[in-house]
Amino acid sequence: MNQSVLGLYFEDFEIGGEIKHSLSKTIFESDNNFFSLMTMNHHPVHTNVDYASHNQHGKILVVGTLVFSLAVGITVPDVSGKAIANLDYESIKHLNPVFIGDTIYVRTKVLDKRESKSKNDRGIIYVESIAYNQNGVDVLSFRRHVLIKKRNV
Repeated sequence: MNQSVLGLYFEDFEIGGEIKHSLSKTIFESDNNFFSLMTMNHHPVHTNVDYASHNQHGKILVVGTLVFSLAVGITVPDVSGKAIANLDYESIKHLNPVFIGDTIYVRTKVLDKRESKSKNDRGIIYVESIAYNQNGVDVLSFRRHVLIKKRNV
């Protein structure tokens, strides 16, 4: 039996390459409630069915930062499993609403990569991840730079 591999090395990333991550997560009411409580986001559109029913979407909206956190987590086994550090997150966009019962999937495209200027045992990748729901509708996107270990250096 082979040991599972966590993450890719710098050399494994190819500019223009796309990863369709194997993990996914259905968002349950308990996920949204717990995250709302934990992050102190008590806006009633996330926690009050009656309030939400009288607003734009007519039902509870999942907290956007929960969707972002799940999307990042889904990418870890492939993108940042061998990371030294996530250097930044940028251009986080909420593209469409997410509701209780939606399942989140993520795909990541490698936009750029470069060797580290200060240390030869690492490099920086620049990726864009897009979260989408069970209907194939994109719901969130973000970009980030990740400092990644090189193989055998």
